[in-house]
Formats: sequence, C-alpha cells, structure tokens
Amino acid sequence: MASTRTVAVNGIDLFLREQGNGALVILCHGWPELSYSWRHQIAALADAGYRVVAPDMRGFGRSSAPQPVEAYSIFDLVGDMVALVAELGETRAAIIGHDWGAPVAWHAAQFRPDLFAAVAGLSVPPPWRGKGRPLDQLRAAGVTNFYWQYFQQPGVAEAEFERDVAATMRGILCGGFSDPARSLFVPEGRGFIGRTAGSLPLPGWLSEDELAYFIEQYKKSGFRGGLNWYRNINRNWDLTAPWQSAQIRQPAAFIAGSSDPVISDKMSGKHLAAIERVLPNLKQKLIIDGAGHWIQQEKPAEVNAALIGFLKENY
Repeated sequence: MASTRTVAVNGIDLFLREQGNGALVILCHGWPELSYSWRHQIAALADAGYRVVAPDMRGFGRSSAPQPVEAYSIFDLVGDMVALVAELGETRAAIIGHDWGAPVAWHAAQFRPDLFAAVAGLSVPPPWRGKGRPLDQLRAAGVTNFYWQYFQQPGVAEAEFERDVAATMRGILCGGFSDPARSLFVPEGRGFIGRTAGSLPLPGWLSEDELAYFIEQYKKSGFRGGLNWYRNINRNWDLTAPWQSAQIRQPAAFIAGSSDPVISDKMSGKHLAAIERVLPNLKQKLIIDGAGHWIQQEKPAEVNAALIGFLKENY
C-alpha cells in the first residue's frame, strides 16, 4: 500500500504518494486531478519492480499553492520534478504524465535528458511549438470561447467552480471532456459547468467514495492553483523559444483514448507524423479503443500493461 509524506523542494512543499523499490518512476497528474488519480498505477508499477512516486503537483491538493500566477510556469513545474528526484536521493528517473502532467513530463525530458531517461505522456501529445503564442493564435482565428480563454481571468472560473465543488467535480469527471463542442467551449454568458448537471450518473470506473475524495480535497484547496497553469500558456511559449524544433530523444511512449476530445483533432495522419518527428525514439503509440480523457482511471489494466511493458524494455 502506498505511503504518504510531504517534502520540501524548489521552494514549495509537495505531498507525495510512494510505493515500491527499484528504479524511480514519477507520475504527474493533470487538471482537475490529484496524485490520487494514479491510484491504480502506483501499486501495479511497484509490484513490477519500480519505486513509484506520485506528487500532488504544485497548486493542487495538499501541496503548496504559491500566490503569484507567474509561479506556475513550465520552468517552475519541471523544476519541481528535478528537485524531487534529488530530494529522493536519485540521479535518474522515468517520468510519466497525464493531461497537464504530460507537458511537464515531455518538457522535463526535453530540458533534462541527463536526468530523465524515459518518458511517457497520456492524453496530451508532445510539444511542437507553433508560430505564435497559443492564446493569440486562438484570437486570430476568431475563437473567443475556448475553455483556455475562459480560465484566463483570475477569480472568474474559481468563483464558478467553488460555488458547488461537488457539482463541479461530478460535472467534469462524469460529463466533461466527452463531446468537444460541449466540453471544450464555453457558451457566452454561461459557465464551464453550467451545462453539466451535478446529478450526472457516475461512470463505471469511478465510485462515490472515489469522487468524494476529489470533492473533499478541492473543498480544502480551491481551484486557483491548477487554473494558474492555464494562465501561463502564453508565457510558456515565450520561455520555451530556445527549444524551438528540439526533439525528445529518450525512449518515449504516447497513450490516449479513442474517445478523448482533447486529442481527437490531433490524431490525423499529419499530427501523428508530427509526434514521431518530436519523438524520434517513440517506442509505443497506443490508442485505447473506447477510452476517454481520464484514461488511467477508465482503463487501468490496459494502461498498466502498456506502461510496464514500455518501462521493462526501455528503462
């Protein structure tokens, strides 16, 4: 069973779940999630012979949530993982991320190939840096209601989400990210959760007790920290200019669900080819049929088998 503790790294406190002995594997969760989102992977990877560590990421759960928006840049997030490896007394790690945790994992491998020996991303492909700042590109294309844009003004999304945390978490985990037109765009004058009822039935992969844990933690932490990750999207584009067109050369894996709207528009032949250009040492590319966005919770057996197979062969 996983143990928990809090460590001081990179100027903040990180809450950790950890289990097992062996080569270090770090699991980075996304939004609006927690280290608890990896509950099905931690024991499986530990049983396979790895030392598994899953933090509540900066701004989430029981970890520190610095006040300044600027404290959530990709450099800060990767810096947390670099410092975590050192705090754990290790000099080498595999890093795996889902949703927002995937960009952290991809960039960690890109920035510090000496430290991160293998990398896997779930649901979000590796970074290919576009020609302009992402939010500026959206505006230039006439898009004004994408959820990234709704999250930009501090306090707006927080007020909506914290008004009824139970409805928010049920709406996002049970009803959000299922239909791109409904879940990724915010109708003018309406909120992100307004169209997803708090009484949505739970999917088979999520129990009432599991949902209750997410609700309990977000009632305590609020949503500001996680939303600040989105408020650094343009800044991250600016900061990563030195890595324009840089490849990630470590052994890599990409896993996603066929029903995930976050990646559905990126799975064309052109985008798949782009993934392989960024990841010249791509060892595994798995699209799990019928899986949605919360893939490691929805399809734990398939994800665990894929990750263990990838790590055994490449780390």
